Amino acid sequence: MSRHSLRILLRADDPVRRQGLTAMLDAAGHALVADMPDVVLCDLARDARPPGEAEAPVVVLTDRPLAGEQPAGVLPRTITQPQLDVALRAVFAGLLVRAPGGIAADGFRPGGEDAPPLLTPREAEILTLVSEGMSNKAVARALGISVHTVKFHLEALFAKLEATSRAEAVAKGLRDGVIEL
Repeated sequence: MSRHSLRILLRADDPVRRQGLTAMLDAAGHALVADMPDVVLCDLARDARPPGEAEAPVVVLTDRPLAGEQPAGVLPRTITQPQLDVALRAVFAGLLVRAPGGIAADGFRPGGEDAPPLLTPREAEILTLVSEGMSNKAVARALGISVHTVKFHLEALFAKLEATSRAEAVAKGLRDGVIEL
């Protein structure tokens, strides 16, 4: 199965950051465009402001909390290439993406081994449906996939969240900001 390449409009003032983000996007197979993007990726320096209205969902990379209206994605500037790829795909699919653990008053909480991993867009979608009280069969019907596939994704997200039940996975997902209701 080939992965769909996204059209990304990159906004980064720092040439070194721009070059690094371009390399990350290239490694993920995404195309940089000047117009009609699928997602806008905005790297915010300390004093920069996030874009107002944009022609596509916006993912902001920042080291500080944002005030006002929140973009579709808000992540730390230290994000890895695989995390960035998953976040861009999730935002393109219509999901909200936040750093694991959310934003503390003075910025992002430190990551490391304690931070929960980013879920794939499908795992986040399934966890959101489970949080709405849907059974595996109902989730499968809603997403047009098999019950077996739902169980597979649930096992993977249980492992990532270190949860032993649906309720515990939902609670951890909500507490850590992995999903929102």
